[in-house]
Amino acid sequence: MSNRFLLAGLGNPGQQYESTRHNAGFWLADRFAEANQCELFGKTKFTAQLGQTEYDGDSWLILKPLTFMNRSGRAVQQVCQYFNVEPGCVLVAHDEVDFEPGVMRFKSGGGHGGHNGLRDIIAQLGTAGFSRLRIGVGRSSDMINHVLKPPGKQHRIDIDNAIARTIPLLSKLMGEQSQRAIQELHSD
Repeated sequence: MSNRFLLAGLGNPGQQYESTRHNAGFWLADRFAEANQCELFGKTKFTAQLGQTEYDGDSWLILKPLTFMNRSGRAVQQVCQYFNVEPGCVLVAHDEVDFEPGVMRFKSGGGHGGHNGLRDIIAQLGTAGFSRLRIGVGRSSDMINHVLKPPGKQHRIDIDNAIARTIPLLSKLMGEQSQRAIQELHSD
């Protein structure tokens, strides 16, 4: 019997935000969709782009909320409710300022750590019991401008390489082999 998982990549809609650090979750969702020949379609009902694919014997929904980062929770909650996805089967990919570009970390449960996208998802789902893929984008003294600007060329390469290394691990991170996959992911 296959499981159904939701990968929610967080970011901001619009061309002006496409290449900004805050959109690292969108970058990962796009790369996962591309790797699985999955097209993401605009879904007005969810105010999001959404696609569905089979990956490693499981059904995966790929979601990019189009409500801006701070309001990501509504789309996640609506998709979970509509497709009957339990919070424990949700994986949220988001930018993480506490890690350098190229560092990727998996975390199951926990707080929002000041991340407003996570804060809204926790509020909308009524639980913090979902998993996170934390994509390092580095830190700056002016955090708002930092996340709303593109990374430098080498930092973008480092982030893209970390995303590429992570894509083959997604099903293992959410499955029975999670500890081995976490060790592999965190060893980079």
